[in-house]
Amino acid sequence: MKDKQFETLAIREQTERSTNGEHSVPIYATSSFVFDDAEDARAQFAEEKEGNVYSRYSNPNTNEFITKLGLLEGLPKGIATASGMSAMFTSIAAFLKQGDHLIASRALFGSTHQILTNILPKWGISHTYVDGNKPDEWERAIKPNTRMLFLETPSNPALDLIDLEMIGNLGKKHGLIVNVDNCFATPYLQNPAQWGADVVTHSATKYIDGQGRVLGGAVLTTQELYPELKFLARHSGPTMSPFHGWLLSKSLETLAVRMDRHCENALAIAKSIEQAEGINFVRYPFLESHPQHDLAVKQMRKGGGIVTFELAGGVDQGRRFLNQLKMISLSANLGDTRTIATHPASTTHSKLSVEERNQVGITDGMVRLSVGLEHHEDILTDVLNAIKLSRS
Repeated sequence: MKDKQFETLAIREQTERSTNGEHSVPIYATSSFVFDDAEDARAQFAEEKEGNVYSRYSNPNTNEFITKLGLLEGLPKGIATASGMSAMFTSIAAFLKQGDHLIASRALFGSTHQILTNILPKWGISHTYVDGNKPDEWERAIKPNTRMLFLETPSNPALDLIDLEMIGNLGKKHGLIVNVDNCFATPYLQNPAQWGADVVTHSATKYIDGQGRVLGGAVLTTQELYPELKFLARHSGPTMSPFHGWLLSKSLETLAVRMDRHCENALAIAKSIEQAEGINFVRYPFLESHPQHDLAVKQMRKGGGIVTFELAGGVDQGRRFLNQLKMISLSANLGDTRTIATHPASTTHSKLSVEERNQVGITDGMVRLSVGLEHHEDILTDVLNAIKLSRS
């Protein structure tokens, strides 16, 4: 199947059919599996033979999901987790130990920031934040005990981009693990492994599910690093349920067509918002006004489904804008079929100090718009009307 195109892989990579000849893979709602005989049990526990032992370790549904996602990302091995944040934590904790150090781009999702600053230090794992767009800062931050480079691109919510080729080369030069949160782009728009990433993490809750139904996460990695990842996941148990594995595998079948529509809508809306009164800036990777537009075109197929913009009236206008929306949902989620508006400074990134938010470009008046699959004119009408009314 590896020679097939993205859409075909996402649809045709399936668990082998049972004797029932089902066309759609069934849900394997079982906690455990039986062995052929005593020798089969011994061999599987000794990891001399592959097979399903216990659904905390593996299950046909989660296996299918992770195999398919790995093919789409270009990484051969991985695990499926119960949430995006369990994937983020596991993707770091599996490879680091007491005394290790990691370097991270400063622009990270709020909960990832909490892991780095308030959880990992309890186990003696330190970090250094750098400006992701400055190669010299990454290089200067490397210490003898540095083991990992961690980043997200595009960033949440400011849509800053980091040069994946530069990071991949830096990791290779110094023998460091490169871990990329690819949630915003999805494997359809961007493949960090193509540029040298060793680990790719996902909140499958977002675009991979795409319909706001389930929680889920995934960590993809190389054959060489997989044993460390497998060991931690097997014994700490951040396991995805069989039902969610089944649902997310089915969701991957429509990822390409959904992302095409997300991107078309988002670009059209970003261009229109740029012309609206009372807007200080609009950020979208495939807008020519984006300061890293050339980099976006280099490493992304399209610009994604997130648009951010700053209202001139700061926090107060940001809240008024949300209150004036008629159709668009107010939610902390993103990547849904339904368009969602969020005010990061007072919600998703409210635990950061004002200084920390300013460092990563999250201004008081910033609004994050997760552009859905509705007709773009209906989305735009709601946005422009809310902007107008929030100014009065």
